[in-house]
Amino acid sequence: MKHIVETNQLAAPAWPAAALRLGTMVAVLGVVYGDIGTSPLYTMHASLALFTDGRSGPVAVLGVLSLVFWALILIVTIKYVLLVMRADNRGEGGILALMALAQRVSRNPGTRAALALIGIAGACLLFGDGLITPAISVLSAVEGLDVTVPSLRHYDLPIAVLVIVLLFAIQSRGTGRIGRLFGPVMVVWFAAIGAFGAIEIAHHPAVLLAISPHYGVRFCRAHGWIAFVSLGAVVLAVTGAEALYADMGHFGPRPIRRTWIGFVLPTLALNYFGQGALLLHDPNALANPFFLLVPHLLRLPMVVLATAATVIASQALISGAFSLTRQCVQLGFLPRMTVRHTSKTEEGQIYVPQVNSALAVGVLLLVLSFRTSDNLAAAYGIAVTGTFICTAFLAMVVFHRQFGWSLLTASLVFGFFLLVDTTFFAANMLKLPEGGWVPIVLAIALMAIMNTWKRGRDLLLARLRQDSLPLASFLARLPASRIVRVPGIAVFLTGNPEFVPSALLHNLKHNKVLHEKVLVVTVNTLDVPEVAAAERAEVKELAPGISRVSLRYGFMESPNIPRALEELRSKGVPFDPMQVSYFLGRDLLVAGTLPRMPFWRLWLFLVMARNAVPATEFFRIPADRVVELGVRVAI
Repeated sequence: MKHIVETNQLAAPAWPAAALRLGTMVAVLGVVYGDIGTSPLYTMHASLALFTDGRSGPVAVLGVLSLVFWALILIVTIKYVLLVMRADNRGEGGILALMALAQRVSRNPGTRAALALIGIAGACLLFGDGLITPAISVLSAVEGLDVTVPSLRHYDLPIAVLVIVLLFAIQSRGTGRIGRLFGPVMVVWFAAIGAFGAIEIAHHPAVLLAISPHYGVRFCRAHGWIAFVSLGAVVLAVTGAEALYADMGHFGPRPIRRTWIGFVLPTLALNYFGQGALLLHDPNALANPFFLLVPHLLRLPMVVLATAATVIASQALISGAFSLTRQCVQLGFLPRMTVRHTSKTEEGQIYVPQVNSALAVGVLLLVLSFRTSDNLAAAYGIAVTGTFICTAFLAMVVFHRQFGWSLLTASLVFGFFLLVDTTFFAANMLKLPEGGWVPIVLAIALMAIMNTWKRGRDLLLARLRQDSLPLASFLARLPASRIVRVPGIAVFLTGNPEFVPSALLHNLKHNKVLHEKVLVVTVNTLDVPEVAAAERAEVKELAPGISRVSLRYGFMESPNIPRALEELRSKGVPFDPMQVSYFLGRDLLVAGTLPRMPFWRLWLFLVMARNAVPATEFFRIPADRVVELGVRVAI
């Protein structure tokens, strides 16, 4: 009896920890696995679409099943879950975090530039994925009405448009409260699709033979070119794999791995094999194998559940696009944009109005242009596989340089994944005339925008540096000058702390005064996701009453200069928010007589610069305490 009591006392504390782990895994389902979890809606139908003339038979069905299963194992499980997720940038994942990590371990400037180009290409392709996924997911879910209530077939498009409009309309309200429902809904979703698949497999267990890769090889040999074309649809089963890595910073790698291996992968496999079992004994079910797998009485509730699941998947990608945009702004690849925080406690819950509007228009145009999920499947896949290739290249560098893998080992391992990814990418390139050009054009346009902004900013900073006065020279002359010092605190923002801010020079030129306390503030974005509060600010006194303040932020953080300056009190710097004035230089950019960029790029840069969010809003500076001094700059 004593032993039992002691055992229970020791075991009691494990319950809260177990409940916490379970709650985390449920949250992971709602945030991470929405995209890949809704792939069964369209993957099997799209993969076997070329075999509607009776040529499908067991060879095609088992072959496609084998390819889908091993794509889930090789790309998602081994490449991302077991390998790439080890390459975290201080706990954060995603293509830009991986790019920053690869650049950090590379010393050659040329190599760093090439890695930046690969990372930006992957990010641009991810934006394309975020545009197509909501369109195809919502359409495929609503199309379940075709086999449930055929009389509503003509209402598929209006219902899909309504769902998408509502989805983007609620973004400004934040996803905190709605997000609490995401996890439980996805638990029901995965449990349901796994159960329906298991029931069909029990009736036709021979379909499990497709687990052997032999059937995939046999399918490719038997159908040759058509099998290669089908690979462009097979890859739809692994869309969303990048989300596992990108969302690693929210939950950590362990819950994502456990949830994938213990729940998501088994239920997905059961559903795919269940669809395969249905097609083996009823080839006509190819019209919509996902919903025909569901008992008739449950099809309408399943349509509702599928719509909810696709909305969740779309929500995750939209939120990811917001975060990706903020990272690009912080890294200097996009102009400043409005970033609104929709939660008082969660830093990662943000809303970017410009991106939301652009995505909403883009998704609606895709839905109205392609009209069905079958047509959209032609545009899907290129962005995903292109991102896979970029990730494999960056991971090869990181595993060689940071983890100490030999060049041969890193090349063999990730070279194999590059071969797989490139094969899928080549198969998807065949879709270019049918709509595959959409993500390619979008990615090229975004890369042109990002590279133009980066190049323009570099030229602008070089021109400002050329026309600026070294800070050391200014401070050396200051004691002998007759400049009047007036009460108060003046904050001058500058991108180069070694030179006098243009706003300071213009203030002296026009007002002939200098405040008793002057802070020359520089905001630096580091190649890490977040910066610890203790490392946020560095203060150095340059002269009596004049100090240099360097503020550091990670590429996943939003700068807040007033808050950071108030925290300087702990470093012995007196700061009274009611006594401070912020002096900003407003640069009026014009084309120079000998521009150093092609005309179209210069025009694009000037347009972006004029429409960028003001520094006051981006850095959260009170508008009533700002003094702006303009200067004309030719580039």
